[in-house]
Amino acid sequence: MGRVWKFGDDIDTDVIIQGKYLVINEPEELAKHVFENVRPEFAKEVKKGDFVVAGENFGCGSSREHAPLALKATGVSAVIAKSFARIFFRNAINIGLRVLECKDADRIEEGDEIEVDYSKGIIINKTKGEEYEIKPLPEFLEQIIECGGLVEFGKKLQ
Repeated sequence: MGRVWKFGDDIDTDVIIQGKYLVINEPEELAKHVFENVRPEFAKEVKKGDFVVAGENFGCGSSREHAPLALKATGVSAVIAKSFARIFFRNAINIGLRVLECKDADRIEEGDEIEVDYSKGIIINKTKGEEYEIKPLPEFLEQIIECGGLVEFGKKLQ
């Protein structure tokens, strides 16, 4: 179970991690700057197991892999959105960040306490006593996430 950090539509990769930080290759260092311009408190207050919840087209903009990498390094359990930009979605899967599509993401509010039952494909909002369906990922994408990303998945195949 974790706390929700709520964002709107069209959150681009520059909002997630500014371009000036692309010279940083340490994920933990990148995590210190996530959402710096729009939610300066995020990096200091986010806790392992929290969730980022957003509207449509999360991760639009440039194809920088730093954005999902920085988010993963903050310890968030998953990013839940109504929809994702395709390149962000694939980059997130490739580095092992769980991304969940939920058509009811707008019903989840800032500060709600939620948990995800992956086997049932639902988000349980403990604050509101509601449940929301998530779009299931194909099994091979789940395997990549479970391994911690595409590189680790590839190692298991050897």
